[in-house]
Amino acid sequence: MSFFNSRGIFLQLMQPGPSEPNTLVSMQLARKELGWDAEAGEQTERLVDPIFVTATSKDGGHTFSIGRLEHDVDRDGEIGEQDRAKLVALAKAYASITNP
Repeated sequence: MSFFNSRGIFLQLMQPGPSEPNTLVSMQLARKELGWDAEAGEQTERLVDPIFVTATSKDGGHTFSIGRLEHDVDRDGEIGEQDRAKLVALAKAYASITNP
């Protein structure tokens, strides 16, 4: 996250292996909150309101599914298929990047 943008998305791609036959994309969405540490006399940063989601692909990253979704990621007031579709699109795009 930059100084100008307090929102961030952290992604991790896990390719299939001996212990996990599926392609997984782990996603963390959070906001950065700036604070002040009076004792140290310095600015602090912390992540708040984190959301963790894992997208699973059984076909090598061509299609993804997301289990139970409990967060309104697009903030339209509903937790629904639009939220799921946006996260699935993000996972698919990230899985297609070969050199992140």
